[in-house]
Amino acid sequence: MSLTVGDSVPLPHTRPRIGLALGSGAARGWAHIGVIRALEAAGVKPDVICGTSIGALVGGVHLAGKLDVLEQWARDLTRLKVMSYLDFQMARGGLISGNRLTENIARHLGDLRIEDLPAPFATIVTDLVSGHEVWIRDGNLVEALRISISLPGIFAPARREGRWLVDGALINPVPVSVCRALGAHIVIAVNLHSDLIGRARAPGSDLTREGGIDLQLDVSAMEAATGGTSRFTSILQRVFGRSGDVPSMFAVMVQSLNIMLDRVARSRLAGEPPDVLVLPRLGHIGLLEFERADEAITEGMNAVNRALPDLADAIAVFRGKPPR
Repeated sequence: MSLTVGDSVPLPHTRPRIGLALGSGAARGWAHIGVIRALEAAGVKPDVICGTSIGALVGGVHLAGKLDVLEQWARDLTRLKVMSYLDFQMARGGLISGNRLTENIARHLGDLRIEDLPAPFATIVTDLVSGHEVWIRDGNLVEALRISISLPGIFAPARREGRWLVDGALINPVPVSVCRALGAHIVIAVNLHSDLIGRARAPGSDLTREGGIDLQLDVSAMEAATGGTSRFTSILQRVFGRSGDVPSMFAVMVQSLNIMLDRVARSRLAGEPPDVLVLPRLGHIGLLEFERADEAITEGMNAVNRALPDLADAIAVFRGKPPR
């Protein structure tokens, strides 16, 4: 059965509960907006949404009815606006406190609680001390979303109920298992890491530029955006800047995270395979290149278009019919 975005996916009379597992990926996560838009266009409404990191942010905002606001905000971002939201610090567990971003989210979501959302929702985080996987299924939505984006070393960890919590990408970057635990019969998983590692490269290619992981900071722009002193900006330059073809400290950290997340995602998806796997091609977008939302959203829609035949097959199997 051939489907494109805009077609409707035929659902059985006994409708399966569809789960949407939105994976981690920082700036690449804007693709989740395109995924949701394309599924809506195809007549697919998830009954359960689970997210890790940026996946939790997009999924939670969508269920709160504010996806239009988030999409417009993301599309309007520029590099300077991105820098203005990154409240850099040199202590407290991360380069970025995350307070400015949290305040912006709170202006739109207010005191909304997870249990008041119109569909089951969970965000996946990691207990920094025990290493345990933690599912946040109730409480203040903004607080849960802030915890979900606490990428270790970059965003400061958050404290909740006596535990230090960080990004769930460390342990479950594409939360298929959580969707199933919340009752989904068919799980659509969005893996943003599939295009990051292992691609063939020409000899002598500049990995930091090609991978989109080297964030070059303009000193004057940085000071204007953050209000930082020259000394503070100089420290950031040493962290983010590079000399010649030697990767910056930040680039090394980010590429190490990319490798780890790719391997963890592969392992978890092999052990807990989804029914439909959506694979946006986002290897060219860097971790903090949030100003590239247009590209990411478009690729999210394209990735769903490529996966719709698999979704039709999964629904056919659920109905007891042979796939195409």
